[in-house]
Amino acid sequence: MSKENILFGVVGLLAGLIIGFMFANSVNKGTIATSVSPQSQQAVDPSSPGVGQPTGNLPEVQAALEKAKAEPDNFEAQVAAAELYYQIKRLDGAIEYLKRANVLKPDDYEVIVHLGNASFDSKKYADAESWYSKALAKKPDDVDVRTDLGLTFMFREPADYDRAIQEFKRSLEIKPDHPQTLQNLTVAYTKKGDAADAAATLAKLETKEPSNPALTKLRADIDALKTK
Repeated sequence: MSKENILFGVVGLLAGLIIGFMFANSVNKGTIATSVSPQSQQAVDPSSPGVGQPTGNLPEVQAALEKAKAEPDNFEAQVAAAELYYQIKRLDGAIEYLKRANVLKPDDYEVIVHLGNASFDSKKYADAESWYSKALAKKPDDVDVRTDLGLTFMFREPADYDRAIQEFKRSLEIKPDHPQTLQNLTVAYTKKGDAADAAATLAKLETKEPSNPALTKLRADIDALKTK
């Protein structure tokens, strides 16, 4: 995912070349903004496979891709192909096959969420918003997805911090001590220039996760805001 200093889940390895893959954001689930500097929006994904060839035996990889093309009505084959493209950072390919899977099973929740994740990673934030909204229509209490929905408003140009804050607050209504949401909300308040609410939210995060490595940076950004 192309999220600024964000923790992602491990991209799932193929298991029989069918379902079970966890696109970035399985711990999306761990989506965390840790900087308020737009210039530092770089992907941080220490646990996912590096850019290059997909993990696995190359003949099997090629066979999986060919199977997806030869069997357009095979849901599992489309999902497996999407995962392979995600592993080599071919996000357009991942989105293409996920959309094919979505056509076959429009109500599959995981595919809808993965389409949101892949769109976010492609910096197509309006598309990501649309997919996350569809997912939340099915599961409105999914705190992780709603937090990622909030992030789509933080990263787009121009940013809509008020809408991001609104979604983060809705997440916290469901799970008040959700650390990822608290951290993202702190960033949103700081970017908006609201030092008081940023500090109050940071205090809650400090109570929940006193060893969170982002605390020092977040605190420094709030202090800098107070001196302006």
